[in-house]
Amino acid sequence: MPYHDITANETIDKLNTDAKKGLSEKESRNRLNKYGKNVIKDKKKKGFFKRFFAQFDDFMIIILLCAAGISFATSLLFGDGDMTEPVIILAIVILNAFLGAFQELRAEHSLAALKKLSSPTATVIRDGNEKKIASDLLVPGDIIRIRQGDIISADCRLIKCESLYVNEASLTGETSEIHKDADTVCDTLTAQAELKNMVMSSTSVTRGSALAVVTATGMDTEVGKIASMLINTTEEETPLQKRLANTGKSLGIACLFICGIIFIIGTFKHIPPLEMFMTSVSLAVAAIPEGLPAIVTILLALGVVRMSKHNAIVRHLPSVETLGCATVICTDKTGTLTLNEMKVSEVWSPNPQNTIRLSVLCSEDGEYINPTDKAILDCAASYSIDAKAYKSAHNKLAELPFDSLRKRMSVICDNKLIVKGALECILPICKKVETRSGTATLTKDEERKIIRENTSMTEKALRVIAVAYKNCSFKEDIYDETDLIFAGLIGIYDPPRPEAKSSVLTAQKAGVRTIMITGDHAMTASSIAKKTGILSENGRVICGTELESFTDEELCEAVKTCNVFARVTPEHKLKIVKALKRNGEICAMTGDGVNDAPALEGADIGCSMGISGTEVARSASDMVLTDDNFATIVYAIKEGRTIYDNIKKTVKFLLSTNIGEILTVMFGIIFGCNSPLTAIELLWVNLVTDSLPAVSLGLEKAEKDIMKRPPINPKHGIFSPSLWAEITVEGLLIGALSILAHSIGMYFSKNEVIARTMAFYVLAVSQLTHAFNMRTSRSVIKDGLFKNKYLVLSYLAGVILQLMLMYIPTLSDLFNISALSPVYLGISIVLSTLPLFFVELQKYINSHLINKG
Repeated sequence: MPYHDITANETIDKLNTDAKKGLSEKESRNRLNKYGKNVIKDKKKKGFFKRFFAQFDDFMIIILLCAAGISFATSLLFGDGDMTEPVIILAIVILNAFLGAFQELRAEHSLAALKKLSSPTATVIRDGNEKKIASDLLVPGDIIRIRQGDIISADCRLIKCESLYVNEASLTGETSEIHKDADTVCDTLTAQAELKNMVMSSTSVTRGSALAVVTATGMDTEVGKIASMLINTTEEETPLQKRLANTGKSLGIACLFICGIIFIIGTFKHIPPLEMFMTSVSLAVAAIPEGLPAIVTILLALGVVRMSKHNAIVRHLPSVETLGCATVICTDKTGTLTLNEMKVSEVWSPNPQNTIRLSVLCSEDGEYINPTDKAILDCAASYSIDAKAYKSAHNKLAELPFDSLRKRMSVICDNKLIVKGALECILPICKKVETRSGTATLTKDEERKIIRENTSMTEKALRVIAVAYKNCSFKEDIYDETDLIFAGLIGIYDPPRPEAKSSVLTAQKAGVRTIMITGDHAMTASSIAKKTGILSENGRVICGTELESFTDEELCEAVKTCNVFARVTPEHKLKIVKALKRNGEICAMTGDGVNDAPALEGADIGCSMGISGTEVARSASDMVLTDDNFATIVYAIKEGRTIYDNIKKTVKFLLSTNIGEILTVMFGIIFGCNSPLTAIELLWVNLVTDSLPAVSLGLEKAEKDIMKRPPINPKHGIFSPSLWAEITVEGLLIGALSILAHSIGMYFSKNEVIARTMAFYVLAVSQLTHAFNMRTSRSVIKDGLFKNKYLVLSYLAGVILQLMLMYIPTLSDLFNISALSPVYLGISIVLSTLPLFFVELQKYINSHLINKG
């Protein structure tokens, strides 16, 4: 039912709630059971079986199944009864489909868990206590407190407002902020965009604060009614996935062409056409890297889950790739480079107690307040002031919250207008100054004295808060901030984080420059920047007023060398980001406020704060730092590089081994023998080597020098000419070793089955061995061959399965292979381990001869 056409009190009565105490926990649980969770229903997810059958929706798989059907029909037609091969092909294809569906489901669950981690919260009053809860637990009748920067999580009727302005663009398309008024009662037929007394789910608070009662949740909200417009119908695909998909298509065409040639050559060699057709199609299925994008999704998801455990929640998968390319981190000071544990260390005033009293009244209400106000309230006790009791004894009539443009907060308490904020924004609106004996005219000498003291405090790395006031009547213009009386200065110290300096140094070694962008005074910013290693002793600090005078070209030059920008606005942040990007930098930007959203969206990687950040900032960002810590950004860059590195290793492994499979069959036929491997053997090798080893490489830990390398160049991409050369050489090696195994077996045993068994073993196990080469660009033996336990386990599993096929008679008969004698097995084992030593030699030549030459 509509609530905009009745008063706030009538709404509270109808919803059977209490404006002061809210709902009880028991009642909220009952209503949650009745109304359900406060979520917009997504489109129905594919179940396991749908995903399983979707695996068969592939051209080459369909051809393979048709070929198996033809083989089955031929066996029946000619009465030989040998249906082993088509049955095994069907079994392997089904097993492959099962693994593919399982991997897809695992990746989706990982991403769903991440989405849950970054879900918004709401400040609710229950049983008289104010607390934060997940927004999906809100129910009709809940009393919630909303503040600047919040994204509203449910439709609400306003109870009380303090200069509340809301952006409703997500719902109505109206981009300008809308002023709200709790006392208004609208007509029943008032249009959505004109409802001054309501706030709607998905809209954001740009200014002010309010108390409101939830009237609708989930699909009953206005945004829920148009949910089909908001549900994402396509999953996000990263640029790397797109490049790999295109590469896979190109390689697929090449594979089909080669398989066609192999079929023609085999036919000329008088190999039965059906057998050759089955082999060619199986080779195409095994060698075409159609699973590359899916593997990348899994590796990205695994990496992102790992990052979430270290306080970095990635909201968009493409940003993982971008992290590895970052060249600049633009960071705020407070809470990111500092501990955000603010304490009042100095009060400069002729009447310090009065200055603290005024600042206590001019502070936020509620349980969750900003660190600056918390420091002032904590300090009040040392001046014999009970902050809570003092605030309760004075009636706050109006409030203008602090914002980055005004750089001050204003309140009307009883008959006083009290203002606190940046000195340069408060001193110009003061006409008098408080003295020991009362008040006096603010002279130029007094102004200079105040500015000198302000400078002295900022040089000590203190955040300085100026306090002023005047007597006024609420009936007057309550925001006539002129002719104020200057009361004093409060110096607040926020020490640098112990790990900040080492993190800045780590970033520098990785070729990533750190730039501090802060709204604080230049002296305070300079002091902290020097302590954290961002600014040299003679380094330049640019203030917002100077930045305003720059042309675009001048700013582009300035950002090349300046590492500290002070007294800046969110608009300045966006200008700095644009200038850095014009210079070709890949920019990470931190932000926490509503007005930071454009800069966060404009940066290559927007990093919002999980503790101090607003919901608006979080929704505009690519990554949320749950601990607000600069070190977490540096860690995320390291992890981004590691994920990119592991994807590169996996891609290299898959492509080189697939090339090895193609060359084994092609060279085997060209050099005079029948196909060295049958269709089912090729499919088995693909099954054993393309799943567990590939995912295990994605779990590889960061290489020791990963943060001593320059940032990844996004223009080069993953497929450099040198990578293709290595892939080709390593594929030739695997193919040559398999052919050599076949030749040795044929030469000494004169038995085609033994020769094919040796080639089968070498092709499979040499690929498993080759996975170890991919672990590092350095010597894997020196690095520690068995460091990656997942890769070791996948290797052992693959070898054991291969030996079971050979030495369990039933299985060896199915695959038409035989148990090898100790001599032939020994030769096969030696040949299958050679890729390790050949690639070790290649790495030695690269590091000692080519690189040094």
